[in-house]
Formats: sequence, structure tokens, C-alpha cells
Amino acid sequence: MGTVPQSKRFEAGGYFYLPAVFQYSGGVAAAPGFAMVRQRFSKPLPLDQAFAALEQHLAAVGRPLTAFAHCELRSPAPFSEQGFVDFNRAYVQRLQSWGLFDGGDSQDNPVARTNVCPMYDPPAAPAMYAFSYTVPATDKHSGGFMVAGSGEASEKAGEPYHARIVALHDNSPEGLARKVDNVIETMRLRLAGLGFDWSDANVAQIYTVQNIGHLVGPLMAARGIAPAGLCWHYARPPVQGLDYEMDVHGAASDSLIRVAD
Repeated sequence: MGTVPQSKRFEAGGYFYLPAVFQYSGGVAAAPGFAMVRQRFSKPLPLDQAFAALEQHLAAVGRPLTAFAHCELRSPAPFSEQGFVDFNRAYVQRLQSWGLFDGGDSQDNPVARTNVCPMYDPPAAPAMYAFSYTVPATDKHSGGFMVAGSGEASEKAGEPYHARIVALHDNSPEGLARKVDNVIETMRLRLAGLGFDWSDANVAQIYTVQNIGHLVGPLMAARGIAPAGLCWHYARPPVQGLDYEMDVHGAASDSLIRVAD
């Protein structure tokens, strides 16, 4: 059994987060008096365009940039380890400019994230699929959370991915079971750290191109995971060598932003 992570409050954003690594937090949950709202674009937008749309949206609803709490990204293909570091360094510069990240050697980033690579119809460049933020709670909408995506690798800063991946290059039924089981445990611990469990989830999302259908029953359904259902995206995790990723959604409100073709 792993250790339940401890959350920290991000006052400027109206939410709690699970400290993880410099590029993202392990998850976010609305603080008392706030609600977590998710907005999905009808099609992924290139990052610069998406951040501009997000900035305009937050201004339109009267929320500061620091209310930004979570995003779901889509990338063209899995990165090399150095490529992923380079992408993340560029990504957090925007968060730093918005007052969400201190920069430098800081590992304290409150914004949670999922980043995956669609097998079919991938974007030409990294793009944003959805984002979440906090708003003042109402009688209709309050609370809510978003758990960041995680693949089958531990989050030990400074160690290369290949040294941390569970069952590296093993896509046998037994290897896939080890990978899935590892990620499920990460999700459980993150949910607990935010004060929730599987019964609170709106949906659990899985991202893999491996055949894991035989594992859904014994490793997921039998454990009461995602009683509201599973959403399988035919996509790969963002780093070469990873095979399985998962995240958990529990937003208080979920809406669609139409994007012109």
C-alpha cells in the first residue's frame, strides 16, 4: 500500500492540490465555497490559441487567471525523455506568467494535467482538449475535483523514466495487469489525498492502445472503480515506453465550448 499524498491549499485559485512534480500536480479539489468547473473544446486547440481562449473565458466569467486548476492536453506522439522535459519547461512558463508557478527550481505547481497522444487523428502540435477552473459555489454547483493523469511510472524527480516504468516493454497479459494495477493504486491514493474515493467520480478515463479488455472486470469493475462508467481513449501516454494512463473526473459542472472549423 502506498502513502496517501497530503494536499495543500492554493488560496489564489480557490482550490486544494496534491504537490507532485514541476510540470503538474497530482490533482485538484475545490476549496469550501467554490466549485470545480470543466470546459471541453469541441476540438483540441493549439496551445497558444487555447491559452488565449482560456484567458478570455476566465475574464468573461469574472475569475482570475489563478483559478485555472487543470487541463487535458493532446500531443502528436510520445516524447523522448528529453523532449518531454523541454516541452514541460516551455509549458510552465505560461503558468509562471499567470502567477501559478514560481519557476526556477520550484517543484510546486498547483495545476493538474493529463497529456496523451491519440493514435488516430493526432494534432499537428501539442493542443488543449479541455480545462477546469474554480468558480464561487452556488446552490446548484459546489465542490468537485479532477485527478491528474498518470502512467505506470513512479514520480521520483531526477530518475529517468525507463528506470521507473512498471513492467517496461512487457505487454503480456501479466505485464499489462501489473501496469494497470499500478496506475489504479496511484488514482486511489490521489483520490484519498483530495478527500474522495471511487464512488465520487463522474467518470474514470483510460488511455491506452493495448488490449486491456480482459482486465476491466477483475481489476476495475470488481473493485467498484468508476461506478459511473469508464471512458476509453485510444491514445498513448506522453513518454516513450509508457503503455497505460488513467485519470479521474469529478467536476461539479461539465460543459462544451464550440470551436469554429
